[in-house]
Amino acid sequence: MKRYIILILLISSSLTICAQSTVKIALCKYSGGGDWYANPTSLPNLIEFCNQNIGTTIDPVPATIEVGSADIFNYPFVHITGHGNILFSDSDVRNLRQYMISGGFLHIDDNYGIKPYVFREIKKVFPETDFVELPFSHPIFHQKYEFPAGLPKIHEHDNLPPQAFGIFYEGRLVCLFTYECDLGDGWEATAVHHDSEENHQKALRMGANIIQYVFDN
Repeated sequence: MKRYIILILLISSSLTICAQSTVKIALCKYSGGGDWYANPTSLPNLIEFCNQNIGTTIDPVPATIEVGSADIFNYPFVHITGHGNILFSDSDVRNLRQYMISGGFLHIDDNYGIKPYVFREIKKVFPETDFVELPFSHPIFHQKYEFPAGLPKIHEHDNLPPQAFGIFYEGRLVCLFTYECDLGDGWEATAVHHDSEENHQKALRMGANIIQYVFDN
């Protein structure tokens, strides 16, 4: 009987350790009318790819949180996407700023058409600084997967080159805005947007680089 009790305790302890080693990431819900819920399979697919290829132990089911919620501090990586307007209230701005300067990371992916709203609202969060374009030499492009020319081009949009913009706080990249790229569409199954398998893999690999960079810095 004693052996069985010890075995049960060991199993319980192992499960606790496994649970503690699992981290969750989150999709961010915002106000303003934009479709924050676009690409519902993007994050689950990215998580699966990361867990299989870069050794992460991310919970397969991402959370959904609101910009102004205290729950945001539970997630080291928060993702925003959509096509339309984004609007942060004063309390959203305070919460989001505190999240990012405290170690959190915000990734905003342009699903198409959100750049003016992103620049306007993030300026409320960091009025003292501006987005700067990341050079191709930035480490985020040189994690497990090499992207010597920066972001991959997944969808055409306005036929402009893809750009990665960052907000830095005390030297740390706290917010990444991926523009004219559409990583989120690329993370979804190829049948959803009729993407090639090559573009699907490029999007997932770049997403894995972002996750690896965030988790290691």
